[in-house]
Amino acid sequence: MVSRLSLYALVLTFLLSACASPAAAPSAIAPPSAAPSLTHVRLPVGYIPDIQFAPLYMAVARGHYAQAGLEVEFDYKFENDGVALVGAGTLPFAVASGEQVLLARAQGLPVVYVMAWYQQYPVAVIAKATAGIRTPADLAGRSIGIPCLCGASYVGLTALLDSAGLDENQVHLEVIGFNQIAALTADQTEAVVGYTSNEPIKLHASGVPVDVLDVADYAHLAANGLITNETTLRERPELVRAMVGATLAGMREAAADPEQAFSVSAEFVEGLSGLDPAAREIQMEILRRSIALWQAPRLGWSDPDAWRNTDATLRSMGQLTQPLDVSEAFSNAFIP
Repeated sequence: MVSRLSLYALVLTFLLSACASPAAAPSAIAPPSAAPSLTHVRLPVGYIPDIQFAPLYMAVARGHYAQAGLEVEFDYKFENDGVALVGAGTLPFAVASGEQVLLARAQGLPVVYVMAWYQQYPVAVIAKATAGIRTPADLAGRSIGIPCLCGASYVGLTALLDSAGLDENQVHLEVIGFNQIAALTADQTEAVVGYTSNEPIKLHASGVPVDVLDVADYAHLAANGLITNETTLRERPELVRAMVGATLAGMREAAADPEQAFSVSAEFVEGLSGLDPAAREIQMEILRRSIALWQAPRLGWSDPDAWRNTDATLRSMGQLTQPLDVSEAFSNAFIP
């Protein structure tokens, strides 16, 4: 006869066996969960692959975009294409300069600037040292080569002239395309409009002493940054926060380690690896100068004064004629 205690023990053993996890059986092993899918983002940057985009390349290579749930593809189209695509809601983001945002909003495109990349306007007027152009006032009566009567170069030059009480009619503007170095070297013009982190560095390296008038020393304007549209802001704020946060992480790492940023950029920019020491140093200096233009105590923050100044400059040029609420053109809500 089996005792009552023994019977309880047998029943308990049976129940435990029935409830035990069948982990040892291969057929019962659950498959690993699939990795979460990433949101694909096509990002127009408005230029060819270049060392200036090192923060974006760092954000990809260091996994910041992926950690934020994003798969970013760089689209090297002209700036206005990106602004139009974002304004139409075709794309969620683009890199654009402040004046393009204001001009787009004036045309009814609901674009919004959500992260400042460059804190200082990167445009400059460059002249040979022998020309004696050392202040904006010295530009009066001089010939100035400019890529086109449009974009950041034109706005920057206008602001620079205005700082000296000059207007466009008091200088001789020549549209020369993106041939500033050749035009200045050959004395085709007395000065050229370019980017402070590009043409002055290359001219100096080629042995041409130059004087540089940085627009940022005379006018505080809204420069290049990340834009989105009002629909994305309203319906997908988490996407905006992810994009801004990951991009800022790339900016911080590029600033902290320019050498590493250069190495990473070589994976994205054809011809950047294998440069001779002199050519490599030119590219490194372009990167260092670029970093200096976007460094700030609060990375990514937009200064309202810069937007008001940009609005005033565009109005003085006649490019903005209707009232525009500048405060709706940018947001600091996504800046940590």
